[in-house]
Amino acid sequence: MNLIIDLGNTNQKLALFENDVLTDLQQFPLLTMKSIRDFMVLHPGIENAILSSVIPHRISLTRYLASVCKFIELDENTKIPVTNLYRTPKTLGKDRLAAAVAGNSRFPGNNVLVINTGTCITYDFINAEAEYLGGSISPGILMRFHALHTFTGKLPLVSFHEQEILTGTDTRESILSGVLTGAVAEIEGITARYLESYPDLKVLLSGGDQNYFDKRLKISIFAQSNIVLHGLQQILAFNVNSNP
Repeated sequence: MNLIIDLGNTNQKLALFENDVLTDLQQFPLLTMKSIRDFMVLHPGIENAILSSVIPHRISLTRYLASVCKFIELDENTKIPVTNLYRTPKTLGKDRLAAAVAGNSRFPGNNVLVINTGTCITYDFINAEAEYLGGSISPGILMRFHALHTFTGKLPLVSFHEQEILTGTDTRESILSGVLTGAVAEIEGITARYLESYPDLKVLLSGGDQNYFDKRLKISIFAQSNIVLHGLQQILAFNVNSNP
């Protein structure tokens, strides 16, 4: 059994994989050592673990994991089952790399665009030769709402409501229209640009706002929940099999 720990900007997750199947998932606003120990006790057969973090974390966490199982912390030097051609691998978000690995695993031998809709909306492209080339980063839905409120003098902070509004008749509706319609148009527009160069492109959609976009995008997409966790599982398995 494999333990996957994903420390993201918004959510922090513990996941258990058995033979590449996600069998347990726990999510926390703030992951504690007690939560990790409790998870290990709940699943006494854990042999391997991987940690991916885009936020600072305590050294005690890595020391504990290294003491109880075969452990790796994902960084730019970790072996991965694809070729990373990103020009600055040290600055590449670990979640983006893991998502690309998962995309390649889902559609091997294909050009794949992975769109992850979370705190940010990220676009990550991996070609048919399993080469990760990079992608794009833009603000996620909640970040857009907060930016409009924070960086203006009078615009209110609007909550995320699943409304179909094109022409707002008041300020609240206008913000909803701009943020939500704009985000959908952005995803469709960026995907269309990739399709011009790669007509056979496979598009994978994941992330916290996946369901919202899945119902509204007028492009052919494949949805996959928890794509970063699946990518981390693929990276961990690759390292375990490379160093049995």
